Amino acid sequence: MTRDDRPTDPARRRSLPEDAAIAVVVSQYHRELTEAMAFSAWRELVAAGLEDDEEHWIVVPAPGAFELPVLADQLLSSHEVSAVLCFGVLIKGETTHDFHIASAVGHALQQVALEHDRPVLFGLLTCETLAQARARALPGGRGEVPDKGCEVARAAIDAVRSMDLAGDEGDPSYWREAKSREESRRRS
Repeated sequence: MTRDDRPTDPARRRSLPEDAAIAVVVSQYHRELTEAMAFSAWRELVAAGLEDDEEHWIVVPAPGAFELPVLADQLLSSHEVSAVLCFGVLIKGETTHDFHIASAVGHALQQVALEHDRPVLFGLLTCETLAQARARALPGGRGEVPDKGCEVARAAIDAVRSMDLAGDEGDPSYWREAKSREESRRRS
């Protein structure tokens, strides 16, 4: 089950704060797929209230996946952004090169997020085949399940909202609703 298979409460519709700005780093390897993911993310973010202008949506191309962390770090250092979305595609080859790149990128992106206290989202597909990457990256590739760009955008929206809540008083209704859900689950 993916994170977006869970039922969504209509009262908790995904929306961004008014002043949100999002940066995106797009690997140029398998550009057809990485740009499709970025475009899908953009559509989801605009639907959530992101202003569609250069002040609120910043996109930087990366030579490859390995450069995603350094460019995410640069964006967070030089722009007031709420989150950075990083898109890339790694296809398994004859060696373990893909594993080492994916691991290094994942750890580095986590470090960048912690250093800047901002969400940095991992939109790096790690697939056995190009066909698998297409199924994950392109809209409609997996039927009803959102493509990776949409999935990453939704995670960014949730993370930005959670960051706002963590800086304020939290979400007073969350625990009350969570207890109610758990009590209902235990009764059934």
